[in-house]
Amino acid sequence: MIPVQGFEGKSVAVLGLGRSGLAAARALKAGGAHPVLWDDNPAAREKAEAEGFETRDLSRQGAFDGIACLVTSPGIPHLYPEPNRVIAAAWEAEVPVDNDIGLFFRSLGHQGWDDFDQPPKVVTVTGSNGKSTTSALIHHILSEDGRESQLAGNIGRGVLDIDPPGDGGVVVLELSSYQTDLARALTPDVAVFSNLSPDHLDRHAGMGGYFAAKRRLFAEGGPDRAVIGVDEREGQCLANQLSEGAGDDRVIRVSSARKLAGPGWLVFARKGFLTEWRKGRQVAAIDLREMKGLPGAHNHQNACAAYAACRALGLSPRAIEAGLASYPGLPHRSQTIAEARGIRFVNDSKATNVDSALKALEAFQNIRWICGGLEKEGGLSGLKPGLPNVRKAYVIGREAAKFALQLDGTEVEVCTTMERAVAQAIAEAEAGDVVLLAPAAASFDQYDNFEKRGDDFVARVKAALGP
Repeated sequence: MIPVQGFEGKSVAVLGLGRSGLAAARALKAGGAHPVLWDDNPAAREKAEAEGFETRDLSRQGAFDGIACLVTSPGIPHLYPEPNRVIAAAWEAEVPVDNDIGLFFRSLGHQGWDDFDQPPKVVTVTGSNGKSTTSALIHHILSEDGRESQLAGNIGRGVLDIDPPGDGGVVVLELSSYQTDLARALTPDVAVFSNLSPDHLDRHAGMGGYFAAKRRLFAEGGPDRAVIGVDEREGQCLANQLSEGAGDDRVIRVSSARKLAGPGWLVFARKGFLTEWRKGRQVAAIDLREMKGLPGAHNHQNACAAYAACRALGLSPRAIEAGLASYPGLPHRSQTIAEARGIRFVNDSKATNVDSALKALEAFQNIRWICGGLEKEGGLSGLKPGLPNVRKAYVIGREAAKFALQLDGTEVEVCTTMERAVAQAIAEAEAGDVVLLAPAAASFDQYDNFEKRGDDFVARVKAALGP
C-alpha cells in the first residue's frame, strides 16, 4: 500500500467504492487521514462499513463541512455530459476534487529513497487503443530482465494498493482519459501516448476534450522522456509541442504505419520488423513476425512503444527482444486461445470500438468473424478496409440484424447468441481460417463487461473442440 501523504488528521471524502475507491480509503487511513465514504449502492456502503469506515451522504446540505478534499472514482462524470451532484456540491463548498492517480503521485516518494542507489521510476501509458497490451508488455519485459516491476492503474492493481517500490523499482501504470483528466498531480518519469481514435466522446464533450485529457499527462506531467505514437495528427501535434527541435531525444517518436526519418530518437515497424534509429543511425532491428503474442500492425505499434519505453529506462535491445518474444499476450486482446485442424481461434473481446476491431481484422486473413453488441456512435463504415479479410461474419447481440445490415459486401449470418455464432463458425471453418471474436461494439446488451463476453467465447470454443 502507498499511504497517502498530506492529509494527516484531516477528513477526506471518497466518492465511489469500487476497487479504486476502497483502495484510496485504506491508503488515506494509512496516511493518518479520516476517510468519509459514500456510494449510491447500499451494498458498497455496507462493505465499507464492515471495514470500519464512516459513510455519509455527500449530496446532503453541509456534507462537506470540515472536508479537506474529495477523492472520486474515475467512472463518475465530473464535468460532461453533466457533473455528478456530489462533485458539484464539492465545487460549491470550494473543496478540491482529486482522484487516486493524483494521490498516488503526491504520495509515492519518501525519505527512504535517499538511501537508494537508483530511485524508483514511474512509466505511464495512455491512448485510445493498445494501452493495456503496451503496459503489460513493458511490465513483462522488465520482469523478464530481472527488474522489479509492478503493473497498476487501469490494469492490474489499484495504484494505491501496490507495494512501495524498492531500489531501482519501476511502476507501470495504464491510465485512461478518465484518470488523467482529473488528477491534480501527474509526474511520470516516462510517459507513453499510443494513438487516438474516437471514444468516450460524451464524457469529454468531443474529440478536443478527449485529446486534452490525454495531453495533460505530458503537458502538466513533464516526463523526462515522452514516447509518442505519431500515426495520427494528434500524436504529431503532441510530439511537436514537447520537442525543442529535430534532435531532441527527450521525445521518442513511434510508428507502425511508416518509416520515420530524421536526427531524433525513432522507433518504427515496417513489414513486421521493428527498427530503432538515433541521431540518424540504425541502432537495432527485431523481427516481430513470428511472435504469436503480438499479431498484426496494431500489436507492432504496441511493441514499438514498449520497446521505446524500456530503452528509455536503460534496457538493451537484446534484453527487450527476449521479452517481446516470450510475451504470451493479454486475455481478450488478440489472444490465441486454441488451434485445431489448422484453424486458429482468437479472442479479441476488448475490441469494443470500430478502430480496435479494424486493427484485429487487418491482423489476420481468412477470418470467420464473430461481431456485434451494443453499437457505439459513428456507425461501422470505418471497418471497410478490413472486410476483404473476412470470409463470413457471425453477428451477435440484441440488435444483430441492424448491425448486419451495415456490413455491405460481406457474407453475414445473424446468430444473436455467442453459442450459435461459435457453433456456426466452427462448423464452416476450414484449415487456414481464423475464428475471431472482435465485436466492434460494447458488451452491455448481453454481458456485464467485455471480459465476460470473452470468457463465454473461450468456454464455448473449448467445449466445442473437446479435450
